[in-house]
Amino acid sequence: MAEAATIFALASARGRAGVAVVRVSGPLAHDAVRLLCGSLPPARKASLRNILWQDELIDEAIVVTFDEGHSFTGERSAEFQIHGSVAVIARLLRCLGEIEGLRVAEPGEFTRRAMENGRLDLTQVEGLADLVDAETEAQRRQAMRVMTGALGAKVAEWRAGLIRAAALIEATIDFADEEVPVDVSPEVRAIISGLLAEFEGVVAASRGSERIRDGFEVAIVGSPNAGKSTLLNALAGRDAAITSEIAGTTRDVIEVRMDIAGLPVTLLDTAGLRESTDRVERIGIARAVERANAADLRLFLLQSASEELIVQPVPDDITVLGKGDLTGDPAAVSGLTGQGIDRLLGQIGERLSRRVPASGLLIRERQRNAVLQAAGALRLALAALDSSAGASEIVALELRSAIHALEVMVGRIGVETLLGEIFASFCIGK
Repeated sequence: MAEAATIFALASARGRAGVAVVRVSGPLAHDAVRLLCGSLPPARKASLRNILWQDELIDEAIVVTFDEGHSFTGERSAEFQIHGSVAVIARLLRCLGEIEGLRVAEPGEFTRRAMENGRLDLTQVEGLADLVDAETEAQRRQAMRVMTGALGAKVAEWRAGLIRAAALIEATIDFADEEVPVDVSPEVRAIISGLLAEFEGVVAASRGSERIRDGFEVAIVGSPNAGKSTLLNALAGRDAAITSEIAGTTRDVIEVRMDIAGLPVTLLDTAGLRESTDRVERIGIARAVERANAADLRLFLLQSASEELIVQPVPDDITVLGKGDLTGDPAAVSGLTGQGIDRLLGQIGERLSRRVPASGLLIRERQRNAVLQAAGALRLALAALDSSAGASEIVALELRSAIHALEVMVGRIGVETLLGEIFASFCIGK
């Protein structure tokens, strides 16, 4: 088998910075350090070294080396923490490129090697991708939980239970012509029923987990000139929407992404809801109704307590009176003066937080589908246990199907077609 290439890349963000990190991984990583620094620092101990190439001082850097089996990738590797000027970064990358046997890493190649070397499973890779992209505290917490192996550990536990059930049921097949002293079906049924309940629970919680990852949508709904755009600007803390005293100014849906109570939220400023003869405005109103109906939460901004709109609130929606600066109502909100804005943000955060699971594990549709597939197999296995002829063979087959679905989820088997797409979403240095 051919030896893996030694790869390198900038691991920190591109552009000017105080410090930049260049990562090298592969069999020649330590040789590259010796060539550039004269000697190899002790493993996992930061050392201040001069980087020299062809007798030219490139930079003074902190160098950290890692032995095989003790690095992120599982390979021999090194990191150069250099001054983060564009010129220094470019010069070091050119020097590394001139060393025979080294090449620039492809997108996600460091992480792919970590998976191939058993440092991460596929769910941890996905958690790492989400951690890199995390914008809010809830996203960070969720990604960290998956990246540190919580889902992989749970899958290992589920798999062990399924293997136990499969071993019991297959023993009855192997000794079909002999008298088996113990009826294993009660234990098998208990294992399958318990796992099925767990699968159903994590699938139910996955909806909230997916919303944390992808973000919630909150639609601001109201009649024309109710102050929706002004309220959006106040909630966002900037002028995101055009405001005007002319009714019907907003013709399309305006979106603002923000962090509310640690959750990723997209606020939608929709067209005012009313009967209209203007063709363009009618299109805007139709879009407003469509987006409002699809939103996770709707914020109805009313001009009076008795006002009725063509879209009606449901129990979990938020209804507030607007233009508190004009009415003097302390319970109303005002996008102009900021009255009630903090209270309203708290309400939005509280309503959305209710929909977030305490410890959801499934963060991607792929993971959810794998557990749904395993759950479907277990339902068929339970049905077979309650039947007569050929039950053991069917149960064994369905248990193996459930095990297969879980193994695909963590990347043990059958995921080659997925890997290119997953790793392409990573930056070069990850």
